[in-house]
Amino acid sequence: MLVFIVIIMPLLMHAQRRNDSITVSRPVLAINDSTGNIKVERPSKVDTTKVKDSIVKPKHSPRKAALRSAIIPGWGQVYNKKYWKLPLVAAAIGIPAYLVYYNQEWYNRTRYAVKVAAAGNNLPIFLDQVDPQLLPLVKSGSVNSLINYRNEFRRNRDYAILVGLLLWGLNVVDATVDAHLKDFDVSDDLSLRVQPAFLPGNAAGLSLVFTIGNNRPKTISSLR
Repeated sequence: MLVFIVIIMPLLMHAQRRNDSITVSRPVLAINDSTGNIKVERPSKVDTTKVKDSIVKPKHSPRKAALRSAIIPGWGQVYNKKYWKLPLVAAAIGIPAYLVYYNQEWYNRTRYAVKVAAAGNNLPIFLDQVDPQLLPLVKSGSVNSLINYRNEFRRNRDYAILVGLLLWGLNVVDATVDAHLKDFDVSDDLSLRVQPAFLPGNAAGLSLVFTIGNNRPKTISSLR
Protein backbone atom coordinates (compact mmCIF):
# COMPACT_ATOMS: atom_id res chain seq x y z
CA MET A 1 0.00 0.00 0.00
CA LEU A 2 2.87 2.38 0.71
CA VAL A 3 4.41 1.62 -2.70
CA PHE A 4 1.06 2.34 -4.34
CA ILE A 5 0.78 5.65 -2.53
CA VAL A 6 4.32 6.67 -3.59
CA ILE A 7 3.51 5.82 -7.24
CA ILE A 8 0.11 7.49 -7.50
CA MET A 9 0.93 10.70 -5.59
CA PRO A 10 3.21 12.23 -8.32
CA LEU A 11 0.60 11.39 -10.94
CA LEU A 12 -2.10 13.18 -9.00
CA MET A 13 0.16 16.20 -8.43
CA HIS A 14 1.07 16.36 -12.13
CA ALA A 15 -2.58 16.18 -13.21
CA GLN A 16 -3.55 19.13 -11.03
CA ARG A 17 -3.77 22.40 -13.01
CA ARG A 18 -4.71 26.00 -12.25
CA ASN A 19 -8.04 27.19 -13.59
CA ASP A 20 -8.24 30.95 -14.41
CA SER A 21 -5.56 31.76 -11.83
CA ILE A 22 -7.76 30.31 -9.02
CA THR A 23 -5.95 28.28 -6.40
CA VAL A 24 -7.66 24.92 -5.91
CA SER A 25 -6.70 22.48 -3.18
CA ARG A 26 -5.11 19.19 -4.25
CA PRO A 27 -6.92 15.82 -4.18
CA VAL A 28 -6.62 14.01 -0.85
CA LEU A 29 -5.92 10.27 -0.36
CA ALA A 30 -8.08 8.76 2.35
CA ILE A 31 -7.99 5.22 3.82
CA ASN A 32 -11.24 3.60 4.93
CA ASP A 33 -10.67 2.19 8.41
CA SER A 34 -13.25 -0.57 8.02
CA THR A 35 -12.28 -2.00 4.62
CA GLY A 36 -8.72 -0.76 4.25
CA ASN A 37 -9.41 0.51 0.72
CA ILE A 38 -7.84 3.66 -0.60
CA LYS A 39 -10.05 6.30 -2.14
CA VAL A 40 -9.38 9.72 -3.58
CA GLU A 41 -11.43 12.60 -2.24
CA ARG A 42 -11.65 15.52 -4.60
CA PRO A 43 -12.51 18.97 -3.30
CA SER A 44 -15.75 20.62 -4.25
CA LYS A 45 -15.80 23.02 -7.19
CA VAL A 46 -14.77 26.58 -6.57
CA ASP A 47 -17.47 29.22 -6.97
CA THR A 48 -15.89 31.50 -9.56
CA THR A 49 -18.53 34.20 -9.05
CA LYS A 50 -17.29 34.87 -5.54
CA VAL A 51 -13.70 34.98 -6.77
CA LYS A 52 -14.60 37.49 -9.50
CA ASP A 53 -16.27 39.72 -6.92
CA SER A 54 -13.11 39.71 -4.83
CA ILE A 55 -10.84 40.73 -7.72
CA VAL A 56 -9.42 44.19 -7.15
CA LYS A 57 -10.45 46.69 -9.78
CA PRO A 58 -7.64 48.29 -11.77
CA LYS A 59 -6.37 51.61 -10.50
CA HIS A 60 -7.31 54.92 -12.05
CA SER A 61 -5.00 55.59 -14.99
CA PRO A 62 -3.36 59.05 -15.08
CA ARG A 63 -2.14 58.30 -18.60
CA LYS A 64 -5.69 57.88 -19.90
CA ALA A 65 -6.77 61.09 -18.19
CA ALA A 66 -3.86 63.02 -19.72
CA LEU A 67 -4.43 61.69 -23.23
CA ARG A 68 -8.15 62.42 -23.14
CA SER A 69 -7.61 65.97 -21.91
CA ALA A 70 -4.98 66.52 -24.58
CA ILE A 71 -7.40 65.40 -27.30
CA ILE A 72 -10.55 67.14 -26.03
CA PRO A 73 -10.34 69.63 -23.15
CA GLY A 74 -12.56 68.46 -20.30
CA TRP A 75 -12.62 64.81 -21.36
CA GLY A 76 -10.03 63.94 -18.71
CA GLN A 77 -12.11 65.69 -16.05
CA VAL A 78 -15.11 63.60 -17.10
CA TYR A 79 -12.93 60.48 -16.83
CA ASN A 80 -11.98 61.57 -13.29
CA LYS A 81 -15.68 62.25 -12.54
CA LYS A 82 -14.95 65.89 -11.76
CA TYR A 83 -17.94 67.19 -13.67
CA TRP A 84 -18.00 70.54 -11.85
CA LYS A 85 -14.76 71.47 -13.63
CA LEU A 86 -16.30 71.28 -17.10
CA PRO A 87 -17.62 74.90 -17.08
CA LEU A 88 -14.18 76.11 -15.96
CA VAL A 89 -12.42 74.20 -18.72
CA ALA A 90 -14.97 75.39 -21.30
CA ALA A 91 -14.43 79.01 -20.26
CA ALA A 92 -10.64 78.63 -20.15
CA ILE A 93 -10.56 77.29 -23.72
CA GLY A 94 -13.58 79.07 -25.19
CA ILE A 95 -12.64 82.64 -24.29
CA PRO A 96 -9.16 82.53 -25.94
CA ALA A 97 -10.69 80.77 -28.95
CA TYR A 98 -13.24 83.57 -29.34
CA LEU A 99 -10.54 86.22 -28.97
CA VAL A 100 -8.48 84.53 -31.69
CA TYR A 101 -11.50 84.56 -34.02
CA TYR A 102 -12.42 88.18 -33.18
CA ASN A 103 -8.92 89.57 -33.67
CA GLN A 104 -8.35 87.54 -36.83
CA GLU A 105 -11.53 88.97 -38.36
CA TRP A 106 -10.53 92.55 -37.61
CA TYR A 107 -6.97 91.89 -38.74
CA ASN A 108 -8.32 90.84 -42.14
CA ARG A 109 -10.57 93.94 -42.33
CA THR A 110 -7.83 96.41 -41.41
CA ARG A 111 -5.35 94.75 -43.75
CA TYR A 112 -7.77 95.15 -46.64
CA ALA A 113 -8.47 98.74 -45.58
CA VAL A 114 -4.73 99.49 -45.62
CA LYS A 115 -4.49 98.25 -49.22
CA VAL A 116 -7.45 100.36 -50.34
CA ALA A 117 -6.17 103.47 -48.53
CA ALA A 118 -2.70 103.02 -50.01
CA ALA A 119 -4.20 102.76 -53.53
CA GLY A 120 -5.83 106.19 -53.16
CA ASN A 121 -9.12 107.33 -54.61
CA ASN A 122 -8.41 105.82 -57.98
CA LEU A 123 -10.25 102.63 -57.01
CA PRO A 124 -13.60 103.79 -55.57
CA ILE A 125 -15.21 100.48 -56.39
CA PHE A 126 -13.33 98.81 -53.52
CA LEU A 127 -14.77 101.21 -50.94
CA ASP A 128 -17.95 99.14 -50.82
CA GLN A 129 -16.01 96.21 -49.41
CA VAL A 130 -14.35 98.20 -46.61
CA ASP A 131 -15.81 97.86 -43.12
CA PRO A 132 -18.06 100.89 -42.31
CA GLN A 133 -16.10 101.61 -39.13
CA LEU A 134 -12.86 101.85 -41.12
CA LEU A 135 -14.30 103.73 -44.07
CA PRO A 136 -13.61 107.26 -42.65
CA LEU A 137 -9.95 106.42 -42.16
CA VAL A 138 -9.73 105.03 -45.70
CA LYS A 139 -11.34 108.11 -47.26
CA SER A 140 -9.04 110.43 -45.31
CA GLY A 141 -6.00 108.40 -46.36
CA SER A 142 -4.91 107.62 -42.77
CA VAL A 143 -2.70 104.72 -43.78
CA ASN A 144 -0.50 104.88 -40.67
CA SER A 145 -3.50 104.70 -38.35
CA LEU A 146 -4.84 101.70 -40.22
CA ILE A 147 -1.43 100.00 -40.05
CA ASN A 148 -1.35 100.54 -36.26
CA TYR A 149 -4.81 99.00 -35.90
CA ARG A 150 -3.81 96.09 -38.09
CA ASN A 151 -0.65 95.40 -36.03
CA GLU A 152 -2.62 95.66 -32.78
CA PHE A 153 -5.20 93.10 -33.87
CA ARG A 154 -2.45 90.76 -35.05
CA ARG A 155 -0.62 91.08 -31.73
CA ASN A 156 -3.79 90.43 -29.74
CA ARG A 157 -4.51 87.36 -31.87
CA ASP A 158 -1.04 85.94 -31.19
CA TYR A 159 -1.40 86.56 -27.44
CA ALA A 160 -4.78 84.83 -27.42
CA ILE A 161 -3.26 81.78 -29.15
CA LEU A 162 -0.47 81.57 -26.55
CA VAL A 163 -2.90 81.93 -23.65
CA GLY A 164 -5.17 79.27 -25.15
CA LEU A 165 -2.29 76.81 -25.52
CA LEU A 166 -1.18 77.52 -21.96
CA LEU A 167 -4.66 76.89 -20.56
CA TRP A 168 -4.94 73.75 -22.67
CA GLY A 169 -1.73 72.48 -21.07
CA LEU A 170 -3.03 73.35 -17.60
CA ASN A 171 -6.15 71.37 -18.39
CA VAL A 172 -4.00 68.31 -19.12
CA VAL A 173 -1.95 68.82 -15.93
CA ASP A 174 -5.10 69.18 -13.84
CA ALA A 175 -6.59 65.94 -15.20
CA THR A 176 -3.32 64.07 -14.63
CA VAL A 177 -2.92 65.26 -11.03
CA ASP A 178 -6.55 64.44 -10.25
CA ALA A 179 -6.08 60.94 -11.66
CA HIS A 180 -2.97 60.43 -9.51
CA LEU A 181 -4.86 61.53 -6.39
CA LYS A 182 -7.87 59.35 -7.23
CA ASP A 183 -6.44 56.31 -5.42
CA PHE A 184 -5.22 58.25 -2.39
CA ASP A 185 -7.21 58.62 0.80
CA VAL A 186 -8.16 62.27 1.12
CA SER A 187 -10.42 61.84 4.13
CA ASP A 188 -10.91 64.72 6.55
CA ASP A 189 -9.95 62.47 9.46
CA LEU A 190 -6.56 64.00 10.28
CA SER A 191 -6.19 63.72 14.04
CA LEU A 192 -3.41 63.66 16.62
CA ARG A 193 -3.81 62.38 20.13
CA VAL A 194 -1.61 61.54 23.12
CA GLN A 195 -2.02 58.22 24.87
CA PRO A 196 -0.05 56.26 27.48
CA ALA A 197 2.45 53.68 26.31
CA PHE A 198 4.89 51.14 27.72
CA LEU A 199 8.49 51.55 26.67
CA PRO A 200 11.08 48.78 26.65
CA GLY A 201 11.89 47.73 30.19
CA ASN A 202 8.27 48.12 31.33
CA ALA A 203 8.77 51.86 31.72
CA ALA A 204 5.73 54.11 31.47
CA GLY A 205 5.67 56.84 28.87
CA LEU A 206 3.55 58.74 26.38
CA SER A 207 2.99 58.26 22.67
CA LEU A 208 1.70 60.49 19.85
CA VAL A 209 -0.83 58.76 17.60
CA PHE A 210 -1.47 60.22 14.11
CA THR A 211 -4.64 59.17 12.29
CA ILE A 212 -4.58 59.91 8.55
CA GLY A 213 -7.81 58.95 6.79
CA ASN A 214 -8.46 55.23 6.74
CA ASN A 215 -4.82 54.32 7.21
CA ARG A 216 -3.54 52.69 10.35
CA PRO A 217 -2.49 55.09 13.11
CA LYS A 218 1.18 56.09 13.17
CA THR A 219 2.55 55.98 16.71
CA ILE A 220 5.62 57.85 17.96
CA SER A 221 6.63 56.82 21.46
CA SER A 222 8.22 59.39 23.71
CA LEU A 223 11.20 58.91 26.00
CA ARG A 224 10.52 58.21 29.65
